[in-house]
Amino acid sequence: MPAFVTFGRILFAVLFIYTGATKLFAIQATADFIATKVVVPEIIEPYVKQIETATAMTTPQLLAIAGGALEIIAGLLIALNFGARFFAMLLIIDVAAGTFLFYDFWNQPAPDNAKMLVDALKNLAIIGALFMIMGYGHATRSAETAYGDV
Repeated sequence: MPAFVTFGRILFAVLFIYTGATKLFAIQATADFIATKVVVPEIIEPYVKQIETATAMTTPQLLAIAGGALEIIAGLLIALNFGARFFAMLLIIDVAAGTFLFYDFWNQPAPDNAKMLVDALKNLAIIGALFMIMGYGHATRSAETAYGDV
């Protein structure tokens, strides 16, 4: 059983490593997409302006870099089974926020929202797999023991 879990963890991590790399290789395209969906709240706008001035980058560019780096680092560490629970939790937050911000299928009429709905459901399945990684964790115990805790 541990060999299957390790193999599955590595295959699952490839998704995040690949998507993180594509975000970093096309930072401007990713930033342009983020700019169409994300609005900075007024309460933190002065702080955001300071960060933009200090880095000479826009907020969408910084979010693209942060998102891509998070996905690559978390994917690699989940594949290596180092801090898997922690990085799975970070990716749950990342995927849930991304799903809410970028797949707003509820704002579209029924036949037009089908692709976005399927993509949102895929993200829901990914979140479920990340919860399984959090539940199984780094321990060397068997899956039966891990699921016996519930």
